[in-house]
Amino acid sequence: MRQRAILAALTTVAATAAAIAFTATSAQAAGANYAALGDSYSSGLGAGNYGSSGSCDRSSGAYGQLWANAHSPSAFDFAACSGAKTTDVVSTQAPTLSSATTLVSITIGGNDVGFSSVMETCVLDSTSSCVSAVNSAESQANSTLPGELDNALNAIAAHAPSARVVVLDYPELYDLSKSSTCIGLSTTDRVALNQAADVLDSQIQAAAARHGDVFADVRSAFSGHEICDSSSWLHSVDWLNFGDSYHPTASGQSGAYYPVFSAHA
Repeated sequence: MRQRAILAALTTVAATAAAIAFTATSAQAAGANYAALGDSYSSGLGAGNYGSSGSCDRSSGAYGQLWANAHSPSAFDFAACSGAKTTDVVSTQAPTLSSATTLVSITIGGNDVGFSSVMETCVLDSTSSCVSAVNSAESQANSTLPGELDNALNAIAAHAPSARVVVLDYPELYDLSKSSTCIGLSTTDRVALNQAADVLDSQIQAAAARHGDVFADVRSAFSGHEICDSSSWLHSVDWLNFGDSYHPTASGQSGAYYPVFSAHA
């Protein structure tokens, strides 16, 4: 009986602690001054419903907007823009922050290493051209990108010194285990593109660590929902709207980016 009483008491304490933690987290989220920065993976290109955001393609289904809808922060600055590079973060996005900003999310770096042109090469040209383009992008990711990421994260810290900065990465595009039955690019192309994503993500992770920011890895969240999977959360080549190609669908934003960001916010 005494053991049952002790167990019941411990259960009550644990439940109370959990409730307090949840309340504190909810209160912190509700009071957040939140800014969603970055490129097309943060603006929500590929998820549709872009409103009047023009070429920035800010979607109502983007993970940042979904988080703001769910947590009702005291302020929400949706500055992410399709095509953005680290220089855009420094010159136009970071200056929208202030000392009152408490939470920032960002994906950045893909456009700095020529993501769009690499994908176009792989889709339109030969495998050898694709591999060459990927190798060039990886070289750039390992040489110049670290400094460019540092510039962007330094700018965020300068404008929002008290903010929690969550740096998200990019998914691997293909489920290589299904490649043999998947139409489109060759398996060699797909292997190269997945490896390029990993190289890019490793530099993003290292940059976040250098600046004491939070790194949030989305790759495992897309597992089972990559291109070649039956329920892909990534657009393959869309000839009617090429810009959507290789970007998360609305399900990719809500099923992968949103929960990963929420777990780190």
